[in-house]
Amino acid sequence: MAETTTAWILKAAAGAKPGPGQLEQAEITLPDIALDQCLVEPLFGCWEGNMSHAVERDPVDICKQRGEPHVVLGNAGTVRVLAVGERVTTVKVGDLAMLFCNGVWDKWGYPIKIFGYDAPGTIGLLARRTVTHEKQLIPLPENTRFSLPQWAAFSLRYVTAWSNWHQAHNTWRVQMTIEDCPSPYVWGWGGGVTWAELTLAKFWGSRVAMISGNPKRLYAIESAGMKPIDRRLFKHLEYDMERYKADPEYKKRYLESEETFLRIVREHTQDIGVSIFLDYVGSPVIRATLKALSRQGVIATAGWKEGMKSDSVRAIECISRHTHVHTHYARYGQGRAAVQFAENTGWMPEDTPKYDIFPYDSIPQLQKEYDAGHQHSYFPIFQVNKL
Repeated sequence: MAETTTAWILKAAAGAKPGPGQLEQAEITLPDIALDQCLVEPLFGCWEGNMSHAVERDPVDICKQRGEPHVVLGNAGTVRVLAVGERVTTVKVGDLAMLFCNGVWDKWGYPIKIFGYDAPGTIGLLARRTVTHEKQLIPLPENTRFSLPQWAAFSLRYVTAWSNWHQAHNTWRVQMTIEDCPSPYVWGWGGGVTWAELTLAKFWGSRVAMISGNPKRLYAIESAGMKPIDRRLFKHLEYDMERYKADPEYKKRYLESEETFLRIVREHTQDIGVSIFLDYVGSPVIRATLKALSRQGVIATAGWKEGMKSDSVRAIECISRHTHVHTHYARYGQGRAAVQFAENTGWMPEDTPKYDIFPYDSIPQLQKEYDAGHQHSYFPIFQVNKL
């Protein structure tokens, strides 16, 4: 007999021009587990930017893309394993595990689509129970010193950061040796992945700086041993090519902000520029980001918060020997390596106080607070089932 469970679902849009959706609670039917699958009970999840994009149906309508009447989101969290197929070797019944959200992968194991987002047929962690492939679970270290909410926050953003950092840093070192530059300048725009990647860069001896306009986040950045860069000092650094051409006042404000930003970069990098710039914002800042790069610099990203497209002058990028690094989550071995490194070193987000964890029935409230910018945490946590 098929098993049913409660879930927050996002229904497919009606009409030719669908607007934003909303989460609705419903009963759904789970598929039977295959030989290489597991039945799991989500415990804690972390609200991710891609979940908000899906509810907003921007930049894509996930339900339409998947061709399904509704989807269940949620691709970061921790689970308890309830049952396993006969061929499963990665986990066993009773294990506590971290979701590894590679939904569809290529023949080398690199992600194409993401579990609980655009991977067809996947049921995310906004369901009380769900089914995963065995390689979508990484067992937590035995007697781990970190909490389940911490591992929930770790599972998407930190694993993404691990893969992107290794590619970006290794790319930098192809051109700039230890003798050339023993401690690169690594800066970043963005949220949780940027935070994770910059804190990881510190373990590699980098000089790191993070940009934010939020006073609480600026305090957290400084408390973590990173250089806080106050975005309010260049608040008009939002590039729009059409407005730049058509609106002289907008152009003036933009250029003033850009010059302020580049002056701050020069002051904090000994007039060299940024060695590796992590840009998780996208279109509005790409022009300034590229100008801030040092020669032989690397611009790296695994996402886009405010714009998917980027423009650059190829001649300038070639002459400056800039390298553009793009990654998408990670493959399974990278995820396991990231988990072990975190357990060994303490590379981990801070624990979330119990009073800041959203209960299951309040998940739509969490979504609204996150979308409105009222969540100061880079890692908003919700609880799905009791321990």
